[in-house]
Amino acid sequence: MTTAGTRVPPFGRALCAMITPFTEEGALDADGAQRLAAHLVSRGCDGLVLSGTTGESPTTTDAEKARLIEAVREAVGGRAPVVAGVGTFDTRHTVALARAAEKAGADGLLVVSPYYSRPPQDAVEAHFLAVADAVGLPVVLYDIPGRTGTRIEPGTMLRLAEHPRIVAVKDCSYDFLAAQKVLARTGLAYYAGCDEHNLALYAVGGAGYISTVANVVPERLRAVIDAFDAGDTLVSARLQQRVTPLVESMMAAGLPGSVTAKALLSELGLPAGPVRAPLRPAGREAVRGLLAAYAECVDG
Repeated sequence: MTTAGTRVPPFGRALCAMITPFTEEGALDADGAQRLAAHLVSRGCDGLVLSGTTGESPTTTDAEKARLIEAVREAVGGRAPVVAGVGTFDTRHTVALARAAEKAGADGLLVVSPYYSRPPQDAVEAHFLAVADAVGLPVVLYDIPGRTGTRIEPGTMLRLAEHPRIVAVKDCSYDFLAAQKVLARTGLAYYAGCDEHNLALYAVGGAGYISTVANVVPERLRAVIDAFDAGDTLVSARLQQRVTPLVESMMAAGLPGSVTAKALLSELGLPAGPVRAPLRPAGREAVRGLLAAYAECVDG
């Protein structure tokens, strides 16, 4: 079994949880998705994660999810892995989405724990195993109890790690102790799903990050882990601190990351478009605050 510090990240280190661009009329903007995907990869993203929380997956159709994979796959070719979010609260639907993602050209699957029904841990485990058994793609477990209402408990992680296609975790648990315990006992690649934890988790053996903030400052986030890998830990810490005000503005100021990322991308002239209801666009005051934090990050 791979030990902490020697594992090879299955999808690279610097992954962007990409927004899903829409047209002004609210339709999927496949061309915009291609332009944004190519931009992000050219700015240092090793891989792209589609149809996650930031990608507004609850409000996109199955057909749109598949088309998005096809479009991004075409845009980035073999330059970057494409990981497709397929998680729902329904195991049958999740399996169907997983098979469709594999057919559309995804390299991996992001599978969130079933939400709303709050299943017990044996049911959570069975859900993930059903998905992993249904396809030939590697699976990333998405642990985000603040949204789903259900943890993937450490004991469940340990059992799921025995499956050959369950290879990674997107960690939004805010349980740093549990993450370290699982890291020490499995070969799972742990990706920080909360940008304030990018460096901290990486420093204890994490694989990297799956970042919402990378939609707007991919180079800045990549520089943090590049400096750490070069042995410049003080530089790495300073770079993480420099991006922290933007992380706070985008992720902890009362608006969802999909809203703040799209607001900034639109201001920067990059494909974004509106969010879908029930989300609403950021107001002008919020946009001014986001732009100020962005300027501080890139000009500091």
